[in-house]
Amino acid sequence: MAIMSVADERRTDTRSQIRGVALELFAEQGYDKTSLREIAERLGITKAAVYYHFKTKEEILTSLFDEVGAGIDGIVEWARAQPAGRATHREALRRYQQLYAGESAAQLIRFVQEGQATFKDLAVGADMKKRFGALIEVLTPKDGSTEDQLRFRLSLIAIHLGAFHTDGIDGSDDERGAAALAIARDLIR
Repeated sequence: MAIMSVADERRTDTRSQIRGVALELFAEQGYDKTSLREIAERLGITKAAVYYHFKTKEEILTSLFDEVGAGIDGIVEWARAQPAGRATHREALRRYQQLYAGESAAQLIRFVQEGQATFKDLAVGADMKKRFGALIEVLTPKDGSTEDQLRFRLSLIAIHLGAFHTDGIDGSDDERGAAALAIARDLIR
């Protein structure tokens, strides 16, 4: 069993703080309008300290999507091993909704929705598009009608909206997430 040194813990903590602040800034003002200097200033560290952990903003962004991407990959792998049908779709949606529980995941969705033009031009955007495509492909009935195909895509959007478009909607994050999941499941019949 390896013992993490104090220096390793500090490095991991700083890396995590950089990611958190970067996500806040990306969500607040957009990816293009955020600089590594701003990230460093908000953290009260030097720009060189940011560079030690991440060479570019895109590297930070990629690290933010690694967990969600791995989660989507896991859902796709799980779904491929299951019999096709409603129960598999419902469980996949539940697993997908769990990926977006919490503030940082909601900020990621907000960033993607509001910064689509920028996101699609980055390597991480192409990677996530491929992963979403795999999720849609594995869960959409092969012989489904156009309406059925659209219903599944809308069910994913319902989960996204439940995670971040919550202004003016009563209830806790958990209650809104549960409601979004219920609507998503209703959409796939």
